[in-house]
Amino acid sequence: HSHTHHYPLSTTAAAEPEELMLPSEKPQHEKHQTESPASEAPLVRAVLGELKVSSVTPNSVQLQWTVPEGPFDSFMLQYRDTQGQPQALPIDGSSDSVTVPGLSPSQRYRFHLYGLWGRKKIDHVSTEAVTGTEEPEELPLPSEEQKYETLQTDTPPFDAPLVRAVLEELRVSSVTPSSVQLQWTVPKGSFDSFMLQYRDAQGQPQALPVDGESRSVTVPGLSPSHRYRFHLYGLRGRKKTDRVSIDIITASEEPLPSEEPQQEKPKTEVPTSEALPARAVLGELRVSSVTPNSVQLKWSVPEGSFDSFMLQYRDAQGQPQALPIDGGSRSVTVP
Repeated sequence: HSHTHHYPLSTTAAAEPEELMLPSEKPQHEKHQTESPASEAPLVRAVLGELKVSSVTPNSVQLQWTVPEGPFDSFMLQYRDTQGQPQALPIDGSSDSVTVPGLSPSQRYRFHLYGLWGRKKIDHVSTEAVTGTEEPEELPLPSEEQKYETLQTDTPPFDAPLVRAVLEELRVSSVTPSSVQLQWTVPKGSFDSFMLQYRDAQGQPQALPVDGESRSVTVPGLSPSHRYRFHLYGLRGRKKTDRVSIDIITASEEPLPSEEPQQEKPKTEVPTSEALPARAVLGELRVSSVTPNSVQLKWSVPEGSFDSFMLQYRDAQGQPQALPIDGGSRSVTVP
């Protein structure tokens, strides 16, 4: 059928662009009645309920719907991407939600969900959603944000741009099960103060003010084996002028006690001279390229050398995966 190939989602017809297709399909409905048992489709008319946005990120939207009367064989979600190209996402008939990936930040999208019976569209609901902004999480401060807006007028506007202070690279200098120590550099300019923001294990936003002279901070009171995302803001006056972010997982509870005894033994086998001075250090881990089903990672070894590397991650099913890597490598593709 033609509707699987082109979608007259005309931009001009604001209300229900695709309503246009339905009238022309009505005649087919008459014909089909003779072929399929008439009792089937018309008697139990499947109905789509409300289409709702259940969550939004800068590049995806999750939609949910109900089927008060049904069922449908399948669904089809149609929308236009940022380039205005029509997109169609086929969905299994037993689903009641879908995540639409690959969207652009701060964009308004209009989504049309069709309920299909065989190849025929029977019902249709629409909704609009605006994707999140790029700012990873403008954390606790809606109220403070407004203060910044008003304060912008108090400080002479020309003073910030003249000497643009720059924050660089937020790094982990140490990790324990309940704390993280972070370090950063200010290659250009100076900040009056810093503000570290993150969400605690309960998801509550936390803000830690840091003195403008500091280049490191210890964040206490964290939970073991938990992933945290930290955002460090550089402030001039009360205004955030630059930001760096990092993701960190705290250490797990167990290793510490069990490590003590092991340390005694190696000391006798390995000349201590070897273990200590050649302290091997891993530099930054970066993403060098991304495809829909693979990621290429790169890293540096600023000090020393390692026998080998081990990359660990969880697959889409949440299963832990481990990828052993040769000690001479500085990149890996995760397929």
